Amino acid sequence: MIPEKSSIRRRGIYLLPNLFTTGALFAGFYSITSAMDGEFTTAAIAIFAAMILDGLDGRVARLTNTQSDFGAQYDSLSDMVSFGAAPALVMYLWAFSSLGKLGLFAAFIHMAGGALRLARFNTQLTSADKRYFQGLPSPAAAAILAGFIWFSLEHGYSIEIVKYIAIALTITTGLLMVSNFRYSSFKEIDLKGKVPFFVTIAVMLAIAFIMAQPQTMLFLLFLGYAISGPVVTLVIRRRRWHGRKS
Repeated sequence: MIPEKSSIRRRGIYLLPNLFTTGALFAGFYSITSAMDGEFTTAAIAIFAAMILDGLDGRVARLTNTQSDFGAQYDSLSDMVSFGAAPALVMYLWAFSSLGKLGLFAAFIHMAGGALRLARFNTQLTSADKRYFQGLPSPAAAAILAGFIWFSLEHGYSIEIVKYIAIALTITTGLLMVSNFRYSSFKEIDLKGKVPFFVTIAVMLAIAFIMAQPQTMLFLLFLGYAISGPVVTLVIRRRRWHGRKS
């Protein structure tokens, strides 16, 4: 018996959102190859490019109603390369290769933290509070390392001066990714709603500041976001403690 056409299940993947995911994956790969060629500024910028493409794929999927399990898994694999392996390897090639096992350990901590962060995120998709991320998101962790490299190169800092700061940042980002600190997801912000005019002016000024000194502003922006996790978690716990006390 030949099944009707309507009962035949089509197999395939949605092209548009996965093109953005592929672009993010390529940016992460290009970051690694650029670092191998000694082009560390290009490697850092490529990680930021991967962040932009990674942010677009999910939004495009939701706007076009093309979400899929395949897309979610592919996105996680792309994130592992672009925000786990790429920043760890770029940082190792830039600053840690002369530090022996210490440099290898620091780079691995970041990469392993990224892998564990993504695995935990995938298992908590249905149960997690959508307002917050548990642990520092891997794109933000990668942005801190890429921003520090770009910032240091732009200002001409010697590797010998900054390599131990780089060690501390790399280990810290790896640990923050697997921490229980809460980070705002900004998903409660309504981008479709109306806002006061001064908000538009503030956004324009913020973009202008970032464009004027992207290497400095991006590094400070994501460093501030990393610090916000412990602060937000402490505030929430204090509110709960005072609520129970009263």
